[in-house]
Amino acid sequence: MGSGVRVYERAVAVHCGETVIMSKPLMGRYVLVLALFGQLFCGCSSWKGVESSRSIRIKGSDTMLLLVRQWAQEYMQEHPNVSIYTEGGGSALGIKALINGKTDICASSRPMLPEEIKQLAEKQGSLGISILCAKDAISIYLHPDNPVRTLSLTQVRNIFLGSIQKWSEVGGRDEFITVLSRNPNSGTYLFLEQRILMGNPYTRSAVILPTTSAIIDSVASDVNAIGYGGMAYGKNVYHCKIDTIAPKPANVRNGTYPISRHLYLYTVFRPRGLLKDFTDWIMSAEGQRIVEKVGYIPLYDLE
Repeated sequence: MGSGVRVYERAVAVHCGETVIMSKPLMGRYVLVLALFGQLFCGCSSWKGVESSRSIRIKGSDTMLLLVRQWAQEYMQEHPNVSIYTEGGGSALGIKALINGKTDICASSRPMLPEEIKQLAEKQGSLGISILCAKDAISIYLHPDNPVRTLSLTQVRNIFLGSIQKWSEVGGRDEFITVLSRNPNSGTYLFLEQRILMGNPYTRSAVILPTTSAIIDSVASDVNAIGYGGMAYGKNVYHCKIDTIAPKPANVRNGTYPISRHLYLYTVFRPRGLLKDFTDWIMSAEGQRIVEKVGYIPLYDLE
């Protein structure tokens, strides 16, 4: 390898449930070894030790975690002196972290609620900055062997409300439906409750799971299960058509797929310095190509 060639690796450390992604430049035969010392992490609830002008902390939506991690990795490859720390947990927990000054950026799959904006203003003296960063479709996940291939919005609503309990009621087998749901911290949970269930509560029989990945794993192992999550997830499950329309980027762009939404990044104040450079890069063609590559929908047409 020539002296002018720089190769990057990344170290991923999982500590108390958080994913820490750091960049490691390699120059020639010289290897910069990144050691994670115990004192770097003072506890699961603290970010002490990782704060610096060359680091960014992002916490929030599990739906967006694939995308946020990819942004972090590719940005760090271009900026080897920057470390970006990412963590999921749900939109609500990301917003709470932003309010309490525990993250630089909150990734959220829903808009902030009025009471959350009020808390942010009281705690941080700002109403916050909202950045639209991508579009997403919510997929309804089915087992690949389930003969049902399309559901109407009304049928989806009634399944998650519990008024439809057997697959035979929607053209499937005479088997009880296993309803899977995210927990209330999830922005996707709230989106479906507000937009699809019309503000009504999920069926009491719903099995609550912590992440989109957990829902996908459960659907993939249970032919009678139904779940939901981001369109970019779930290569091993069937993404059900809604009113005969498949959850595909083209159908989201032309407005025919009925369950779509914007994805957000929130900061307390208008981004400056490193934070501005990173968010500007996300909105650039380069950052939006990553949106497309991961399986979400860019904000604008890319050449």
